[in-house]
Amino acid sequence: MTPAARVQAAIELLDAIIDAAKREGAPADRLISDWARGNRYAGSKDRRAVRELVYAAIRACGPVPENGRAAVLRLAEGDTALRACFDGSNYGPTPIGESDEPAQGGIAPDWLMERLAASGISAGEAAALMDRAPLDIRVNTLKADRAGLDLPEAGEWLAAPQALRFDGGTQVEQWAQYKDGQIEVQDHGSQIVCLACAAKPGETVIDLCAGAGGKTLALAAAMQNQGRLLACDIDRGRLSRLAPRAGRAGAGMIETLLLDPGHELDRLAEFHAGADLVLIDAPCSGTGTWRRKPEAKWRLTPERLQRFMETQDRLLEIAARLVRPGGRIGFVTCSLLDAEGKDRISVFLDRHKDFKPLELTMPHGGRQHGEGARLTPYQDGTDGFFVALLGLAC
Repeated sequence: MTPAARVQAAIELLDAIIDAAKREGAPADRLISDWARGNRYAGSKDRRAVRELVYAAIRACGPVPENGRAAVLRLAEGDTALRACFDGSNYGPTPIGESDEPAQGGIAPDWLMERLAASGISAGEAAALMDRAPLDIRVNTLKADRAGLDLPEAGEWLAAPQALRFDGGTQVEQWAQYKDGQIEVQDHGSQIVCLACAAKPGETVIDLCAGAGGKTLALAAAMQNQGRLLACDIDRGRLSRLAPRAGRAGAGMIETLLLDPGHELDRLAEFHAGADLVLIDAPCSGTGTWRRKPEAKWRLTPERLQRFMETQDRLLEIAARLVRPGGRIGFVTCSLLDAEGKDRISVFLDRHKDFKPLELTMPHGGRQHGEGARLTPYQDGTDGFFVALLGLAC
């Protein structure tokens, strides 16, 4: 592909990504993968260049652009080489005209920037959300230990006891240690919030929103495969991906349970007032993960945020019915908005005087935020998280 053809391909992909963001369609990485499969003429260098151009344009735009051309024109401001690609050549974009307007720059839509600022996220903190994320792994202690594991590349040791960091493009999925279940891809912040929940061997633990099970596997390792660990979700497709991962990791203690939305407590009847720990890795806006999914900033609306808040409140109410006296709820969101963090905990504690915030034991970073703690890319080099631990009186 010529440089101009790469630019045109990026513009067309951005058109699809913008449309998907408006209607809650497929995520950007899936659309890019679909494009690569459908355009076999594009070599590996072409695919990589188009992908990088797409994500660079997303990061350069604040509000949702009118179209992909406007997004790339924003990126092209001050980049003469990129502007030169608008040359009208075969498979390239048409020349830039007087009526062409670049998209508005910035980090995110104005209303969302206001919400972040009100949540204590400074300009520097917000800018770090558009950085590129590294690749972190967790060494699975059911099969290996960080100190004695020989990997094809030497990763950076992080504060979490089994965490290693590599460059973002490292193909760890091709390593024998990954295929054997000795390592799992997991952001350092995700590892830290799992450790903060302090799951112990022999406990009964419920992962209420397990998804494909990244945090479930971390809990199994912390529990040393001893006790009962139930992974739940309402999404059959995501939950079905956990069993092969658990098998590879040697986490034989994990059970799975598909929940019926609105009737979760019926399916969990045998666990009422019986769990030592209920982890709520709650559905949220994902503002803390923009380094990995920058187009998520275009997907969020005030109405969608309100729906997330309502879901988070409902999940906390479910968890309150499942925890035994003396047990605890771990509440986690990958969000930096107070509406999805400390505010939800304040509302819950106002309703449930028999619950109290517990001290968090975290191996690195994080600052107290309300009745919990916050991790951010700017301060901690992790994805953004809020975590709180709530104990039920005996």
